[in-house]
Amino acid sequence: MKQLLSGNEAIALGAYHAGVAVAAAYPGTPSTEILENLARYEGIYVEWSTNEKVALEVAMGAAYGGVRAMASMKHVGLNVAADAFFGVAVTGINGGLVVVSADDPGMHSSQGEQDNRRFAPFAKVPMLEPADSEDAYKLMEWAYIMSETFDTPVLLRSTTRISHCKSIVDVNKERRASSSQPAFKHSPAKYVMIPANARVRRLAMEERMGKLAAYVEHFPLNEITWGSRKVGVISSGIAYQYAREVFEDASFLKLVTTYPVPAELIKSFAREVEKVVVIEELDPYLEEQVKLLGIDAWGKNFIPSYGELNPDIVEAGAVKAGLIPSREKQSSKPVSPPLPPRPPLLCAGCPHRAAEYTLRRLGFRSPDEKRVPNQAGTGGIVITGDIGCYTLGVMPPLNALDTTACMGASIGQALGLKRAGIEEKIAAVIGDSTFMHSGITGLVDMVYNQTGVTVVILDNGTTAMTGHQGNPASGISARGEKVVSVDLESLVRGAGVKNVSVLNAFDLTALKSTIKAAVESGEPSVVIVRGDCPLNKRVAAKPLAVNKELCNACHICLTVGCPAISVSDEGDIVISDLCVGSACTICAQVCPRKAIGETAG
Repeated sequence: MKQLLSGNEAIALGAYHAGVAVAAAYPGTPSTEILENLARYEGIYVEWSTNEKVALEVAMGAAYGGVRAMASMKHVGLNVAADAFFGVAVTGINGGLVVVSADDPGMHSSQGEQDNRRFAPFAKVPMLEPADSEDAYKLMEWAYIMSETFDTPVLLRSTTRISHCKSIVDVNKERRASSSQPAFKHSPAKYVMIPANARVRRLAMEERMGKLAAYVEHFPLNEITWGSRKVGVISSGIAYQYAREVFEDASFLKLVTTYPVPAELIKSFAREVEKVVVIEELDPYLEEQVKLLGIDAWGKNFIPSYGELNPDIVEAGAVKAGLIPSREKQSSKPVSPPLPPRPPLLCAGCPHRAAEYTLRRLGFRSPDEKRVPNQAGTGGIVITGDIGCYTLGVMPPLNALDTTACMGASIGQALGLKRAGIEEKIAAVIGDSTFMHSGITGLVDMVYNQTGVTVVILDNGTTAMTGHQGNPASGISARGEKVVSVDLESLVRGAGVKNVSVLNAFDLTALKSTIKAAVESGEPSVVIVRGDCPLNKRVAAKPLAVNKELCNACHICLTVGCPAISVSDEGDIVISDLCVGSACTICAQVCPRKAIGETAG
């Protein structure tokens, strides 16, 4: 049966048909839809874990218990899960274990760009890379076979275009029936990594890699397509598809086993062509592997080592390198004008807006609240940020963040800034899901070392940026069911924070007075700002209106950065249907003339 599937849908269906029993993940673009699709199937335990490390540990434990398990995450998530990843690489497994890393070349929705293919040789685990949805579907069964045959986790590496683009898949299987009951095999020598046991397992890892090197030589999804022998292209993943478009007459070696690589297959392919070219995104990973075999290869001398590739980039590089002739592109279609830029903004009615507006206003020192940039030592606030929707508050006009690096870093960065002795007050901003992910340990450090900073937890009741998944604070499971939720206030007080406030996210007056008091207290403090994400809990609302008789076009309402507010060609303030009405009213609260309300006058 043929189906049109995205790579993420194909990975989920392939895992289901391969008999996966336990799947865990933390949502992160471009990997999120893998677990969301698995949650639709019966007979599988699925969970949104607290973070990626926990997700992998859950899958690791399930694999120890003799069942097939999977953990999926985006590329930076594997950084969080690295301890567990390297640990299970040493111990090996009992049931099959697949770790899916969805990389994000071009950083479409990420704070950094990295090539997670490096994790495979680093951890000494085999790696598979699909080039389309068909590969993604088939490779899940192969991944479990490899995992169980060689007593190893398997890394399956996808990228944004594979994850989200759809192609035809021949779905020719049904769900694999389990051949055995779950059972943990007691073996401290295998699973308890004290140094004496770890040294033995280390030797086993080397033996495993030797066997895998022989195994991949005949792996059926590595494919050679013969064309002209003048140029032989070696590629993998989505870059293979681009290369096929650009090098129309060349010979191709498509690799899906990219660690270990099939050395003899590569060498035999190279002997048959005049020039070897390696096309890949990001690092010269495959190029290095090919050159280590003594093969002279072209690659990053004409293909960029950063950013996402596309056929135009590959073609431009190949033309410049003299590998293909330049082609004049002709089209009878009219050229459409470029779309106007759309800067990222917090949504209309977002509960994060008022808190970030308040923090930045407190961080400016002019008595009349004009937006005068704060200088060191002038009594303002340094605002350390985190990963989530609220990160968009860095954009004008809010300009509300001073740092953002990785999940959970806002609190630790705030503590470090305080201990560095800077004179400004310091506030850390973090969302409810991110706080559960990796903010709790920073908070405990704040209490333990009695560091006087303020943590502002923006609780919108969901993991909004990745598509409104549940998290421990929201109490919504991966299947959308209501479960026990972690009470943020109790957790914070239980950690030892005495100065704790819980505020309505849309009450500007309370936000200003409470946050100001917290940052000036000089003691560890937490302000929980609570309000529903309007896209998660939609309500029918009549937009607010502008009283033209009272409005003098001072444009102060525009400083809240709401996309529902704009200026007409005539210079009037206009509020669109994006407005959530009385559920927000931030613009009405900042208007000095009270010209905005539920009616126009």
